[in-house]
Amino acid sequence: MDHILSVLIFLPAVAGILGFLVDKNSAKTYAITVAAIEFVISLWLWMSFDGTNSGLQFVEMFPIVSSFGINYYVGVDGISLFLIVLTTFMTMISLMSLTITDNVKNLVLSVLFLEMTMVGVFVALDAILFYVFWELSLVPMLYIIGAWGGPRRVYAAIKFFLYTFAGSLIMLVGMLVMAYLYYEATGVWSFEITEWHKFVLPFEYQLWLFAAFFIGFAIKVPMFPFHTWLPYAHGQAPTIGSVILAAVLLKMGTYGFVRFSLPMFPVASVYFIMPIAILSLIMIVYTAMVAYAQKDIKQVIAYSSVSHMGVIMLGLFAMNAEGLGGSIFLMISHGIVSGALFMLVGVIYDRKHTKLMSEFGGLASVMPKYATIFGIMLMASVGLPLTIGFVGEFLSLLGFYNVSHTITLIAGLTIILGAVYMLTLYKKTFFGPVEHEENRKLLDLNKVEMASLAPLVAVVIWLGVYPKPVLEPIDNSVKSLLSFMEEKTEALETRYDNSDEALEAIEEAKNIIVVSQNREAE
Repeated sequence: MDHILSVLIFLPAVAGILGFLVDKNSAKTYAITVAAIEFVISLWLWMSFDGTNSGLQFVEMFPIVSSFGINYYVGVDGISLFLIVLTTFMTMISLMSLTITDNVKNLVLSVLFLEMTMVGVFVALDAILFYVFWELSLVPMLYIIGAWGGPRRVYAAIKFFLYTFAGSLIMLVGMLVMAYLYYEATGVWSFEITEWHKFVLPFEYQLWLFAAFFIGFAIKVPMFPFHTWLPYAHGQAPTIGSVILAAVLLKMGTYGFVRFSLPMFPVASVYFIMPIAILSLIMIVYTAMVAYAQKDIKQVIAYSSVSHMGVIMLGLFAMNAEGLGGSIFLMISHGIVSGALFMLVGVIYDRKHTKLMSEFGGLASVMPKYATIFGIMLMASVGLPLTIGFVGEFLSLLGFYNVSHTITLIAGLTIILGAVYMLTLYKKTFFGPVEHEENRKLLDLNKVEMASLAPLVAVVIWLGVYPKPVLEPIDNSVKSLLSFMEEKTEALETRYDNSDEALEAIEEAKNIIVVSQNREAE
């Protein structure tokens, strides 16, 4: 257990390198086996995790460039724990459902390397280490989209890379400035995120650094107006690429806000609540309307994914335990549900080689198993109670209600649009007469497809009915984070006198965070 996080990080990469020695006919089986072992280790991590401890656990550290305070420093808390489990679970499931046969060996090895980078992002506690994993994740995904995607795959891959790489460079500048400010104040170079958390920055520096990190994370989420790369990436990516992109890669952006922006820049985070809330509201409303206008099933789900990420952003900046805990849970539920929906689109595309709704109709009578699972995932996507989607959305909106009744009301009503376009998709695809005779010959889900989708259905229902095993460790870490933000804001308050304009922003931050803490105490 002393090095379980290192095993989780590097096992897929080592297995990927050794995979070049594996016969191409056995490559898929080999990759699934490695991913299954990785998933079992992540479950072991979960079982060994002390849910009552809100601090970091399984910490490992050794110096890399000691003169500049760059270390191999990893650890896990209740916030990152389940994102690691989500990563290993969805990687395994996506490999199980893989149907591509062209150059499959290189594809599955790329997925294993991608898994290493994703796990690395969620456990890294050194900013440079985090940045290295963050940037390395672009390479295998670029290859997956560009080599196995649709007709415009090269354009989609390059757009994905340029958008995210540009944002990452701005974030890197923010990291270097943060390290320099820490050095100026302490005389010691350090890139440890936990040390940066303790460092109290003046309000003016918080604003600029928050903006630098915001651009990097917002592009990855992706927030409006940085979202335009995502529909192209989803539309052209192979099914396995879309599954991993929606299930895990987007969560790296929202996780970055939790790990960096909120604890490092608490006053700036509160200062920018309303602009971020407005952008999130645009994400929810605008992309929902665009989703309704789509004729391609995959594009409907892609724009739906952006809309739901807007709800996650609202919860993150609610600055209370309900909203922040709900948004982290919603990251997990969105990963499960959106990943499953993209897998289901891949199933029908393999049979029909089209994703247009007009080419279907009446599939419920032809493919009843497929229609049933699609219906369950659709209900989870629109937030039906007793499904995984309801828990996170409800808590996120409940948390933000304490910040703005109006924005929460608009966001809540707009989620109804999600039910409209998803139910419209389901009606056109599955109900009515079979309009195309060739569709009568379509085969229902086979054993491999059922084995891939059944675990997702089980998780959707289990965590919808009984979310406590996941919510409780998250809640403990979230409360600790909020308490830390409150203390840091109070420490900053002593640096300003009554004539300072910054004091107003500090007081606002202090009041918003204190309200959540007082309510939790009561």
